[in-house]
Amino acid sequence: MKTILIANRGEIARRIIRTCKNKGIRTIAVHSEADASMPFVREADTAVLIGPPPVAQSYLNIEAILKAAKENGADAIHPGYGLLSENGQFARRCLEEGIVFIGPKPEVMEEMGDKIRARNKMIAAGVPVVPGYNGNIATVEEACAIANEIGYPVMLKASAGGGGIGMQICHTDEEITKAFQSSKGRAKAYFGNDDMFIEKYIEDPHHIEVQVMGDEHGSIIHLFERECSIQRRHQKVIEESPSPFLDEETRLSICEAAVQAAKAVQYTGAGTVEFIMNANKEYFFLEMNTRLQVEHPVTEEITGLDLVELQLLIADKKALPFAQEEITARGHALEMRIYAEDPVTFMPSPGTISAYQQPRGQGVRIDDAVEAGSAITPFYDPMIGKLIVYGETREEALDFARKAVEEYQIEGIKTNLPMLAEVLDNDSFAKGVYTTKFVQQMKQTTKN
Repeated sequence: MKTILIANRGEIARRIIRTCKNKGIRTIAVHSEADASMPFVREADTAVLIGPPPVAQSYLNIEAILKAAKENGADAIHPGYGLLSENGQFARRCLEEGIVFIGPKPEVMEEMGDKIRARNKMIAAGVPVVPGYNGNIATVEEACAIANEIGYPVMLKASAGGGGIGMQICHTDEEITKAFQSSKGRAKAYFGNDDMFIEKYIEDPHHIEVQVMGDEHGSIIHLFERECSIQRRHQKVIEESPSPFLDEETRLSICEAAVQAAKAVQYTGAGTVEFIMNANKEYFFLEMNTRLQVEHPVTEEITGLDLVELQLLIADKKALPFAQEEITARGHALEMRIYAEDPVTFMPSPGTISAYQQPRGQGVRIDDAVEAGSAITPFYDPMIGKLIVYGETREEALDFARKAVEEYQIEGIKTNLPMLAEVLDNDSFAKGVYTTKFVQQMKQTTKN
């Protein structure tokens, strides 16, 4: 592959450009009118305007992206994360046009993207899944009957969902009745699919995910786990590896289960198998993300591997250059997502960044999307970037993280930096004692 078009924007586009430059690969950035002055557009070798700001007319416009690829000599397309990264139709169109899609096969994306089909596939493969109903639920009456059979509380979920969209925790028939149509409506609007299913809600869980890589020669390996339990609105904010909650026996078991899940679908490329884990360290398959994750730098820091480089190698039909036993993890890494949002309400805070100063220092890495003068528009996800830290121990990594958050200067808009500082200074977080309820409980304590 000599030329790669990046069908994405912001920090992940910059991240992919960085690896491509190191490998001597030419890059093409596509961008909307709103992103014309963003750093990723300037850093690519070629930039192509593909439409107005709304994503449906630009970053989700498959034909405009393919036109840009063909007219500018792209051998391959890297979809990044979000947007078209898990769109089977897009992957299939790339292949039809003779362009390499840097990701898994379209049929694998579609199978694992449908949570009902994915659950059934994992059950057949012997991977533990959350107790629940494995088919589409058509009516409120059916949903209530199933919930009573499983036992409250339950999680009402969209089969094609992600990012917490269409997801509702329900404790009674009344709550399901209120939530069912609104969840179906949101799922239809966001994903074009309103199929719903129900799972038992795991109280106070941990969200653990395992990074997997698979090549076209049948090799599938894991790159250890990431703890992703610091969340707001069911969306991750801080990720770390290794998880402070896992013992070595559980770590080995959950990583082997992730490889088993990936083998069940003959997975190729970078993927993440996500699990929910209860207080007894029993884990259950949640979903598989068939793409690179936002939090992949955490894994890069503890393994010393470049995951984008591995994606390119696999897309080039080469074998993974190592076996499972050759991969080791060292030290500790954390990633903090920096958002343009109100640190109290978590609502987006669009505007222009008037001053921007990254932190410096030992163990600090910044993967960001902006610079002074950049506009955070309401059209896209308000993530400014990611602050990643690495230390020889968790305690050292936390010290680096606290200093870096304090030194990070972003003016002109509200950010979640105060909220991140509050988490990092919390005694329970410092001890590694937290679940997905942590941010919610911390905010309630602060109010009281």
